[in-house]
Amino acid sequence: MNLIDRAKKILLTPKTEWDVVNSETPNTQSILTTYVIPLVAIGAIASFIGWGFIGKSYSYGFGSVKVSGVSLGIRYALIALIGGIAGCFLLAFVIDALAPTFKSEKDFGRSFQLAAYSSTAGWVGAVLNILPSLAIIGSLVGLYGLYLLYLGLPKLKKTPQEQSTGYFIASLVAMIVASFVIGLILAAILVPKSSISAANINF
Repeated sequence: MNLIDRAKKILLTPKTEWDVVNSETPNTQSILTTYVIPLVAIGAIASFIGWGFIGKSYSYGFGSVKVSGVSLGIRYALIALIGGIAGCFLLAFVIDALAPTFKSEKDFGRSFQLAAYSSTAGWVGAVLNILPSLAIIGSLVGLYGLYLLYLGLPKLKKTPQEQSTGYFIASLVAMIVASFVIGLILAAILVPKSSISAANINF
């Protein structure tokens, strides 16, 4: 499986590409090492460059403050790397755990395929972290992953048509809550308030 080819097709022609994915034997380790980690790492590197050297300006009544610093860049890169990988596994576990409830096949390998490939849009969008002021646009690009997940669920999990929407919504809600908790934990550990004082602040 070629990373660039798979990413391109899952983003541009998802309906047909999910059929191709469904014909493959799921290999969690291979997908993790050849697809997930490389894509997540690209976003992590972008975060390091963005927060480490370019920074972001905040406007106040007395002027603007630019925040950047290598230590801050490292912390944001770790958040992107750890959060991306952990989030992928978490989504896979949620999808697999909910499968029986929605008359779908319980198969973690298939669930991991779904989690990994539907997350592609978010990981590609994370490239915009290289300019922290544009990071919000990258997050919006990631929303396309919801559509990818919706298309892939019935094909990979053999979900009955009448159960697809409920399965998708339940997976999404559980994932949002869990991701929020993970984000808070990582931010508290890796980006404490004191880190701002260690960054370069230019008025």
